[in-house]
Amino acid sequence: MNSTKIKICGMRQPDNINAVCKLNPDFLGFIFYPKSKRFVTEKEAEKISSIVPEHIRKVGVFVNEPLTSVKNHVSLFQLNCVQLHGEEPIEYCEQLSKLNITIIKSFGVDESFDFSKVEKYSPFCDFFLFDTKSQAYGGTGKKFNWQKLLEYSHSKPVFLSGGIGPTDVADIKKLPEFNLYALDLNSKFEIEPALKDFQLLKKFMDQIRN
Repeated sequence: MNSTKIKICGMRQPDNINAVCKLNPDFLGFIFYPKSKRFVTEKEAEKISSIVPEHIRKVGVFVNEPLTSVKNHVSLFQLNCVQLHGEEPIEYCEQLSKLNITIIKSFGVDESFDFSKVEKYSPFCDFFLFDTKSQAYGGTGKKFNWQKLLEYSHSKPVFLSGGIGPTDVADIKKLPEFNLYALDLNSKFEIEPALKDFQLLKKFMDQIRN
């Protein structure tokens, strides 16, 4: 597990970002979805995007956002990655792939989820992200049944999301082989929406990395 990457998502407050960056996560996620409790406005993004060290990759999270808007955000805030968390079609991903930017395509997983549907996105996405299916496009703080991951046989590396919490280290280390690349940490490590608990994150990340 010491090679598993860490993405901390839903960041917004400059002091909190500065503190969390000291833990050296691999990715920091900024949510540009207005209905999210962790929504980052363009004014806020302007302030915080410049304080993230270069070795930490900045991820913009979007839900069914117009393509031109995503492109503008990538340029304005020098995003390294775009995470598409809605029902973005393949053609949309194809257009974004021309920007030479890392694309993470998210899928909401429930008991009936068919992993074969990810195949058609493969040519235009660098990673898949599996989250708990919800009408709110994530942010539920709930896990899906991780045994479903046994059905994933694609070679594309995966971000695992959805309710991962401080006490899940042992269960994560027992996960079946499914090309896990990164863990996406969010609500279970919060004091309040968009404010992360430094000590909880530090303990978890130390345990995962050792």
